[in-house]
Amino acid sequence: MSMLVQVRDTASEAAWVRGVRLARQGAVHGLSSTHDPDGEVLLLQVNDPDGGSAHEVTLHTGDTDWGCTCPDGHDVCAHVVAAVIALTEVRKRQGGRALPKGGDRPAPPPGGPPPPPPTAAPRTVGYRLKRSERGLIVDRAQVHLDEDEPLVLPLVGRKTGPTLVTTEADLALDELFRNRWGSVPPAELMPRLLLHLAQCKDVTLDGKKLPVSADLVLPHGLVDDDPDPRNPQGFRVRLVRDPGITEALGGGAVLVKGTLRPVGKGDLTVAQRQALTKGIPYNVDDVQALVAEHIPHLRQRIPVLIRTTRLPDGLESKPRLRLETEARGETLIVKPVIIYGDPPTARIEREELEIIGNIVPIRNPAAERRLRQESSDHLGLPVGLERTLSGEAAVRFVDQLVEFPGDLHGDGWRRFRRAAALTPQVHIDGDRLDLDFGGADPQRLVDAWLAGERMVRVAEGWAPLPTGWLEQHGHLVADLLAARDAQGRVPRHALFDLARLAKDLDQPPPPQLDGLRALVDGFSGLPRGALPADLRAELRAYQQTGVDWLRFLQIAGMGGILADDMGLGKTLQTLCVIDPPALVVCPTSVLHNWEAEARKFRPGLKVHVYHGPTRVLGDPTGSVVLTTYGILRGDIDALSKIRWKVAVLDEAQAIKNPDSQVARAAYKLEADLRLTLTGTPVENRLEELWSQLHFANRGLLGGRRDFRERYEKPISLGEPGVAARLRERIAPFVLRRMKEQVAPELPPRTDMTLYCTLSTKERAVYDAVRAATREQIARELGKGASVLAALEALLRLRQAACHVGLVPGTDEPPTSSKLELLLETLEEVIAEGHKALVFSQWTSLLDRVEPVLKGAKVPFVRLDGSTRDRAEVVDRFQSAEGPPVFLISLRAGGTGLNLTNADHVFLLDPWWNPAVEDQAADRAHRLGQDKPVMVYRLVSEDTVEERILSLQERKRALADAALGEADRAGSITRDELLALLD
Repeated sequence: MSMLVQVRDTASEAAWVRGVRLARQGAVHGLSSTHDPDGEVLLLQVNDPDGGSAHEVTLHTGDTDWGCTCPDGHDVCAHVVAAVIALTEVRKRQGGRALPKGGDRPAPPPGGPPPPPPTAAPRTVGYRLKRSERGLIVDRAQVHLDEDEPLVLPLVGRKTGPTLVTTEADLALDELFRNRWGSVPPAELMPRLLLHLAQCKDVTLDGKKLPVSADLVLPHGLVDDDPDPRNPQGFRVRLVRDPGITEALGGGAVLVKGTLRPVGKGDLTVAQRQALTKGIPYNVDDVQALVAEHIPHLRQRIPVLIRTTRLPDGLESKPRLRLETEARGETLIVKPVIIYGDPPTARIEREELEIIGNIVPIRNPAAERRLRQESSDHLGLPVGLERTLSGEAAVRFVDQLVEFPGDLHGDGWRRFRRAAALTPQVHIDGDRLDLDFGGADPQRLVDAWLAGERMVRVAEGWAPLPTGWLEQHGHLVADLLAARDAQGRVPRHALFDLARLAKDLDQPPPPQLDGLRALVDGFSGLPRGALPADLRAELRAYQQTGVDWLRFLQIAGMGGILADDMGLGKTLQTLCVIDPPALVVCPTSVLHNWEAEARKFRPGLKVHVYHGPTRVLGDPTGSVVLTTYGILRGDIDALSKIRWKVAVLDEAQAIKNPDSQVARAAYKLEADLRLTLTGTPVENRLEELWSQLHFANRGLLGGRRDFRERYEKPISLGEPGVAARLRERIAPFVLRRMKEQVAPELPPRTDMTLYCTLSTKERAVYDAVRAATREQIARELGKGASVLAALEALLRLRQAACHVGLVPGTDEPPTSSKLELLLETLEEVIAEGHKALVFSQWTSLLDRVEPVLKGAKVPFVRLDGSTRDRAEVVDRFQSAEGPPVFLISLRAGGTGLNLTNADHVFLLDPWWNPAVEDQAADRAHRLGQDKPVMVYRLVSEDTVEERILSLQERKRALADAALGEADRAGSITRDELLALLD
C-alpha cells in the first residue's frame, strides 16, 4: 500500500480537503533529504496562510511513516496530506526524488484542476536593531533573496501579498510588539522581547549579525571598606553593575561579550534595592553576621563581589542535625535543629543563623536542604518544629532515634526507652488486695490496657503490658481497683469479684466470703429470713425466697434490686423486712396503695405519709415514712440527715437518668439497707441499671464513664462475653422472677395484634404528616439533636395513626378507623360477660373514645391525672355491678393498680418501650386473677405503629443483655429512627 493511499484512508475528511487545497496553492517546499538503513527521510516545509506560520513535515518513505510539528494532535493533519500529495505528484511528473525549491509547484491530484502558476521564492522575517540616543530601536523586515523589504501588516490574518514563512517566535513577537516596530521598547518589555528574539536566526544590530540571549544580567553586590570617616573600621555593601557588561544600550538591554542580553533586578525587594543602591554600612561588631549570614543570604539573590581584604574568612563547616528531646510528664517533645560546629558554634532558627560561639561558620544551603530532607524522610519531622508523642508512639520513636545518625540532645528520650516486660504479682489477704506490676502503677496499667494501649510507664522507661495475663484477669482487676479503698480493702459487695480472682489465680478465697456464698449459688443456700411478728399474710414459696434474699442483704450490709415481674408481690416482700425508721419513696399514684398495703399486712407498723403542702416530717424514729419522688427532690436536705434502717425506691425507673435532680437526691440518702423495686430495671439504656445499682451499692459498677466504656458501649456493639460478665457481677444483687417461673397458677396471658385500615381521608392526613415529620427529623438530626429529641417529633405521626382529630388544623371526625375497631371488639367482649381495660398515653384520645362509647350505650369509668378519688373509681370498676370498661391514661394508671376483675386489656397506641405496655397489661394479669387474660394491641396498617412493633423486640433484648441471656443490646439508633418513617 502506497503512502498516499495510507494517508487518504487515515485522514479525516476535513484534513484531506484542506491538505489538497494547500498542495494546489504550492504551499509545500523541500528542505532536505537524507537516507537511513530503512530508506529515504524527507524534510518538507508547508506554509499555512490561514494560520500565518510554517510547519515542518517529516516523511519516512522506507517504513511509510510521517510526522508534523503542528499542534493539531491528529495522526494525519492537513500539512501531512499536502506534503504526501505534493511528493507523489512531483515524482509522477518529473520522475525525480525531490520536491522543487522556490517557485516550482507540484501537479494537483488526478482529476483536479491544473496547478497554479509558479510563485516567487518564500519570504522570511528578519529583525533589525539600531542604536540611538533614546535607546535600542527594534524593527523588522521581510527578507526575500537576501534583500530586506518593508513589513508593516501583522503576520496573523494576512490575505494578500506574497507567501511569508514564519516561525512560532515570529508570531509571538508579532503579538508582543504589535504596532510599535521601529521604536524603542519600554524597559519592562525587554526581557520577553529578547526571549523570543533569541529563537530567531536573522537578528542584526546596526547591520551586523547579533547573537541574542534571554539570560538576565543581574546587578552585583560589592563588599568593600566603608569610605565614611565616621565608620573607619567598618564595611559597606552596595549595588554595582555587572563588570562583564561591555555596553549599555538603554531600555534594559546590554551587550555582554558581544551578546545582547536583558537586564534583571535580581530577587530583591524595592526596599532592598534602595538600601543597597545607597549602600548598607556594617561596623566592626557586625562582622560575624556579615560573613556568616548576610553575604550568603545576598548571594542567594544576586552575585556578590568582595573587594575588601579585611574580612575574616568564614569557617567552612558541615552542618549537622541535632535532635533536642524533653520529657513533660508522659509526653516526649522532640525538635530537630540544624547546627554548625562541634561543639556547636551556630544553629539555624527560623531559617536564620544564630551564632552560639566565637567562630562564624559559612552556611551551606545545599547541605542544610539534605538534612531537612533526611529528617523528613526518616523521622517524619520538619526541622525547627516540635513534635509531641505519647506512650507507645514515643517508645517506638525512641527506638528509631537510637538508630538515627543525628545527635541526641537532652535526657528526655531516656525516659521513653523500652523496658523489660512486666510480671504481675497479686496477693489477696482477707478483703485486702495488693498488686505489684514491676513498678508500674496498677490503675494506670489497667487503664492503658482498657484503652487498647500496649505499653505503660515504669521507673526506667516504658514496658510492654502483660497482655495475655490481662486478657484472663484484667476485667476483674479493673472492677476491684475501682472498688477498693486507699488501704487496698474492698467493700463487701466486691468480695464476690475478689473470690473469683482468687480462684482464677489458685489462691485461698477471702474468709469474709464464707457467709455470703449463697448469693452466688443461685440463692439456693440462703438461710430462712425471719418474718415480722405482725405479718398478716401467707407468703408463697417464691415470696419467702425473696424475703430470705432481702434479709440476707440486710444482715450483710448490702443493697439490691427486687425486679420481680409485675403483680408478684414486691410490696409485700419488702414490707416483710422493713423496720423503723424506714423511708419508702414511690410515685404519687401508688402512695395510698402503699399506705393501705402496709396497714393491711403489717398492722404493727406506724405509717406516716409525708406528702402535701402541710406535710411535717417530725421524728421518724419509730415510723415508716411514705413519700413521693417530688417530695424527695425538694426535701432532700431534711431526708438525707436521717440514718434510715431501710430506704426503698418503688418504681425505681424514676431515677433511670443519673443526671436528674431526683436521682442525685436519692444518692444522698443514708440507709443500712437500700432497695429499689421495679418490674422494668432496664427500659432504654443500660445506664438506667447503673443508676439503680449506684443507689443500692455505691461503687459496684464503678463510675458512669467507666461503666459506659467497659459495659454499655461493648454490649451495644455486640462484643461477645461482655453482657455475661455484667450479669455475673450484678447477679448477687438483682432478684428477678417472671410470672411463668414462679406463679404457674396464674391463668395464661395471650397477646394479639388487631390491625385496622385507615380510611382515604385518614391516609391522606397521615401521609402529609409523615412527609413533614421525616423532613423535620432529618433536619434535627443533621443539627446534632439527640435521638430522644427526635423521637418527640414522631408524636404527631403516631397520633395521626390513631385519630385524625389529634392532628392540629384538621377537621374533627366523629370517630376513626381504630376507634371503630375498638368499639366492635369491646361489644363482643362485653356481650360474653368480660370486663376490659382501655389504655392510652394521651388523654386527648380517651376524650374521643368517650363519645363513641356513649353513642353505643357502653358504660365506663375513667382514670387519669385529673381524677381526684382514685380509690372510688377503682372500687366501682372492681365491683360486680361496676361498668365493663375502664378508660385509663398510661401515666396515671400504668402502675400500682390491682384490676383483676378485668381480663381483657386494650392498648390503643403502641409505645416503642414494651416495658411500659407490660406494666399496663399487668394491672389485670397479676396475683388474684383467675381468668385467662387477653392483651390487644391496636395497630394501623402501613404506619409507624407497625415499625414500632419490630422496635419493641430490640428493647426487650436490652433488658435480656443485663438480666437474661443476650449479648447485644442498645437504645434506638438514628438509622432505626428514620426507618420508622419508611
